[in-house]
Amino acid sequence: MEQIKTVGLLTFLTVIFVFIGNYVGGQSGMLIALILAGAMNFYAYYFSDKMVLAHYKGVQVDRNSARGLYEIVERLSQRAGLPMPKVYIIPEVTPNAFATGRNPQNAAVAVTEGLLNLLSDEEVEGVIAHELSHVKHYDILIGTIAATFAGAISFIANMLQFGAMFGNRERNGNPILMLIMAIVLPLAAMFIQMSVSRSREYMADEGAARLTKNPQWLQSALLKLEEYSQRMQFQEATPATAHMMIVNPFSKSNFSMSDLFRTHPSTQDRIARLESLKKEFGVSEDYRRDEQVNYDTSNGYDRKHVRRV
Repeated sequence: MEQIKTVGLLTFLTVIFVFIGNYVGGQSGMLIALILAGAMNFYAYYFSDKMVLAHYKGVQVDRNSARGLYEIVERLSQRAGLPMPKVYIIPEVTPNAFATGRNPQNAAVAVTEGLLNLLSDEEVEGVIAHELSHVKHYDILIGTIAATFAGAISFIANMLQFGAMFGNRERNGNPILMLIMAIVLPLAAMFIQMSVSRSREYMADEGAARLTKNPQWLQSALLKLEEYSQRMQFQEATPATAHMMIVNPFSKSNFSMSDLFRTHPSTQDRIARLESLKKEFGVSEDYRRDEQVNYDTSNGYDRKHVRRV
């Protein structure tokens, strides 16, 4: 199923590029666009994960530089039967996390400094288990490609809008049509993101509960992450990569979309679904937050997870 989705996304991007090439340059433009789309498809498949990590300035860490975090990832990877992914820390105070890569053999897990400072060891385990569930079910491939395509399509839309507003009318064609395309293409980008079904988040949550044997760890982490995201937006986050994060990085934004266009299920729904798994794992207590959340995540890495060298 994931292979079919991937091929579908690659085909969709190619069609869009060819259509634009035909509009701008006729048959010659179509040929150029087809070559460009082919090159971009190759790049998206093999290098989009590196592009995402570079955008967020991810720093790769190992056992020596981040012993606590590294050992959590190592232990859970072994339990899940996965190869050890690369581990990255993002220099960002807003707590969040994501996984990327084209398959489990080329996967990477990234967390922000803010997440390490905000969460307990058990909550970090819940988050890492969630990301490894995405890795195990190949969600990371389609998620990373979707991020690349959404960014590319949004860029094209911005160029068309600029051309329609400021370009030479005779040279650039019908400005009204270009404006229409500038509106339609972002919707296409949104469609690409929505193709990464929200049901995959529920599945990854359940996978995390089964991997850690305690749904409450992820429940607690999700609530803290959601509460923090309501206070401060992830500064480096982009709409093209929002669906990759464990919680929506734009929760603080005043701009609201309907449920149809959400990149994530509501945190309340995710917590409720995890609650229903507790009896299966013998976790009897009702979920509640019984501690005061410390929102100061600006003092560097938590020493439990990272040892500076």
